[in-house]
Amino acid sequence: MSRIAFLLSKDPETASGGDVTMARLLVSVVREQHDVTLVCLSPDVAETTCGPGLVRVPKPPVSVPALALRSAVKRRSLVHVRYDTDAFVEAIDGLETDLVVADHSYMVEPFLRSSLARGGTRLLLNTVNSESIVWSRTRGPLGRLEGHRILRDELRVARAAHAVGTYDEVEAAFYRDRGVPLAQWLQLTLRPGAPLDVESTPPRLVFFGDRRWPPNQEAYETIIRWWPAISKGLDDAELYVVGMPGSTLVKSQDPSIHELGFVEDLDALLATCRALAAPVRTGGGVRVKILDAASRGLPVVATSAAVGSLADIFGIQACDSEDAFVARCRLLLTDAAVAAAEGKRVHAANAAHWHEGRPQATVTKWLNS
Repeated sequence: MSRIAFLLSKDPETASGGDVTMARLLVSVVREQHDVTLVCLSPDVAETTCGPGLVRVPKPPVSVPALALRSAVKRRSLVHVRYDTDAFVEAIDGLETDLVVADHSYMVEPFLRSSLARGGTRLLLNTVNSESIVWSRTRGPLGRLEGHRILRDELRVARAAHAVGTYDEVEAAFYRDRGVPLAQWLQLTLRPGAPLDVESTPPRLVFFGDRRWPPNQEAYETIIRWWPAISKGLDDAELYVVGMPGSTLVKSQDPSIHELGFVEDLDALLATCRALAAPVRTGGGVRVKILDAASRGLPVVATSAAVGSLADIFGIQACDSEDAFVARCRLLLTDAAVAAAEGKRVHAANAAHWHEGRPQATVTKWLNS
């Protein structure tokens, strides 16, 4: 049994989001065979605190002038200086571990300044998602400029790691093509749950995701634009929108669109939905909404960016054009039997992947790289 330390940008006990869900899943798989310690940045502590298996380091509030100055001095992107704090370096220095796993590329930065790095402790990087793509495509002219700097940092830290894990095969190939030979796709999926009774559901689509994350906000604006075509002539059709709202002023007045925000009992809500709609345009990395739907047997209508390499696991046919997306949604809304059959198929694919141990095998292979 090895000692493995994970470096996290969020507190796994109090934070939420797709990246936190995947971090918990990855840690749970690793804990089956290894002794794990988590070191995280947390806004809930004023000084570093150490508990059983969890070290919390204060997460300083964002100061744009201070970040800009540090970015200029260190010649690094804003994202990569944001998470590199002296207190986090000190926490890493205090670890006794055989291996360090940085969850997110920017969490490599404090490790590289630590005594563990100087002492030759092995480092693995789990990229989670590409911040360079998100910034370049969703944050305007400044984002496109900063995106180039983030990509430079992402490649630099990937080359400093012993091995790199990704949540998509295309991203793994991207790193291998750029001088990171030990980059592989971690084929993590969620443990299968009880399948939903899709055939008994009303003609209701669900869109969910934290819209404070720009790709989710972009997808929300897309589904709002496409909904009139999806629901045309379907008097009972509904769209439920779940998740924290973003900052946009875009909001539909269509009474068949229900903005629910945060939902306490997501399980109960999803049990009333016919399918998940995910018209994501800026994708990559974490795809928890797809994994969650598959684990429940909820049919998915998604773009290539939304489903990524998971299409190979679940057999989901991407709908990238508006016409294709609308047609698929309308089919599922009007034919409950078709939707039920698709839900059963996706649930079976997810169950087979999990019970055959493929998620666990890819993680083991990565740890042993």
